[in-house]
Amino acid sequence: MLEERKKILVLFAHPSQERSEVNKLLYKASLEHSDVTAIDLYREYPTFHINIDKEQQRLLEHQVIIFLFPLHWYSTPAILKQWQDLVLEYGFAYGTDGTALKGKTFFCATTAGGSEKAYQGDGYNHFTIRELLYPIEQTANLSGMRYLAPFVLFSSRNASEEGRIPGHIDAFNTLLTSLAANTLDLSQAASLPVLNQAHMQQTAQASQTR
Repeated sequence: MLEERKKILVLFAHPSQERSEVNKLLYKASLEHSDVTAIDLYREYPTFHINIDKEQQRLLEHQVIIFLFPLHWYSTPAILKQWQDLVLEYGFAYGTDGTALKGKTFFCATTAGGSEKAYQGDGYNHFTIRELLYPIEQTANLSGMRYLAPFVLFSSRNASEEGRIPGHIDAFNTLLTSLAANTLDLSQAASLPVLNQAHMQQTAQASQTR
């Protein structure tokens, strides 16, 4: 018996989309997937007046939640923090009766201007991307969600001129497809430094079986 396909919620947050070279394209790519609901939070809530009931219902209707955003000052854009503060409330996401998100899968898809080498303990930024996103990881833990490694494009400022964006979008599409079909090894994906490695390993394994 085939497992039921998973529904994916992509919450996209970019405060200056006219400058976006990667995140906007990932958002547009996610719109092409029948199993994905993609929400542009800045367009939906230009005054930051978030509809809590509506957002909580969206969470209930999906099994995979993705934050899609550019890394801004080692964190998320402001509207994603506002969304977390209002939507993930006591009695819904945590607390004695706050079990609405338990068992769901969650991760961040983000871009960083610096190189991967810069995001290491001995690098320019002193911490890895995963370490910088620990507050979000702990939010997932508190809510009972399975947290996966972040899906990251490093050196995003140079990605367009270096021709790396199409491959990154392809990897994201593959990731969405495998999540919806429930074919991604979630235990492995949770243990990696970055989720891109799961895609590369999965692709390599597929090529070996042909």
